[in-house]
Amino acid sequence: MVHRKLAARTLAAGALSLSLGIAACGGEDEGGGNAGGGQERQNTSFELMIGDLVPLTGDLSVFGEPGQAAADLAVEQINQAAQQAGVQTQVSVKHADTETTEQAAVQAARQLTGGGATCLAGAWASANTLAVSNSVAIRQRTPLISPASTSAEITELDDNGFVWRTAPSDDLQAQALADTIEQELGGATGTISLAARNDAYGQGFVESFQPAWEEKGGQVTGPVLYDPEQPSYNSEAGQIVAGDPDAYVIIDFPETYTRMGAALVRTGEFDPGLMFTADGLASDEIPEGVPAQSLQGARGTRPGTPEEGDVVAAFDEAFTEAGGERQTFDAQNFDAVMLCYLAALAGGSPEGADIAEQLQAVSSPPGTKFNFTQLPQAIEALRNGEDIDFDGVTGPLDFDDNGDPTAATYEVYQYGEDGALEVLRQFQAEQG
Repeated sequence: MVHRKLAARTLAAGALSLSLGIAACGGEDEGGGNAGGGQERQNTSFELMIGDLVPLTGDLSVFGEPGQAAADLAVEQINQAAQQAGVQTQVSVKHADTETTEQAAVQAARQLTGGGATCLAGAWASANTLAVSNSVAIRQRTPLISPASTSAEITELDDNGFVWRTAPSDDLQAQALADTIEQELGGATGTISLAARNDAYGQGFVESFQPAWEEKGGQVTGPVLYDPEQPSYNSEAGQIVAGDPDAYVIIDFPETYTRMGAALVRTGEFDPGLMFTADGLASDEIPEGVPAQSLQGARGTRPGTPEEGDVVAAFDEAFTEAGGERQTFDAQNFDAVMLCYLAALAGGSPEGADIAEQLQAVSSPPGTKFNFTQLPQAIEALRNGEDIDFDGVTGPLDFDDNGDPTAATYEVYQYGEDGALEVLRQFQAEQG
């Protein structure tokens, strides 16, 4: 059962279509003086602090610094565009390390909101996002926009409209991976050995993947679910390779896979060329500490950005000029920070509840399409009370009533013999 999260999410973007009053003086009105029967101009004179929950240490640390750099870039772009558009908003971002643990993530979120943040980008691990949602975001009425948490459990949260994400649900990715494996193996008649870390991400993914694969006519063994805190996984590795399966689906994070990968290699029966995985192990090169012979040749899917287009090229250029190195989920974090600001501007307020009320409206039809390269024009439109439909670097977001994007670009990738990740192809997936 899917919970409807907030009545405001179902409001048409008419919630933004306040009467547009074009002030003859061209200054910023505080909450809107109606100038002669047009539409009200929004309040554009406020400060907004965005909190960024990033995994600088722990299981997902390989993604942390690029994610932080993307948030910094978004704020830089926002303030430049606001100045160009002539509005008085001032946006800042503060980062806090989640350490890829639930307790540290909650502490980081409380630190950020206690310091003045009224919109949060993050967290990254699904278990961390669930913990922050229940302990901080919902209780404190602070919107949380995760760039990387894909567990289907997040969709089911009764969160009163305060939990969102720019990464698609694993309900969508599990089907995408099943389709990919069918294509890569030339059919779906084989048996797949399922294994995953025993948390919201791993368990949730295999629970979505198994019926998707079986519906195609395939079979599975397992799943083997393992505690991410175990020091070694010799017994679990033996179970994974038992029975000579046609392929493996292993869902994990890099730090845990350093131990699981080593155990799989020790079995002497594991062929990484038959392994399929997902976004949690999608680094631009085999992460440090992971045995190369446990990932060379492995394939998987991850949310990505379109291969071509002016928006993607502009983001690549800006990110590189800022000194960043691209990584999975960096663009999604950039989009999350952008949405915090645009929703605040749409509501004329930096308050968390006001931001949450506008997130679906600024990211979904109807409204004039804008992307970050057109940010000054988008700001002007919102200042004038007009409706916008903002597309992220990752493509259209179009949040549904549960705060999930309704479509996604996926990349099929493979780790080469040199350890580098190569994108084999891309495809679009949409909610059924």
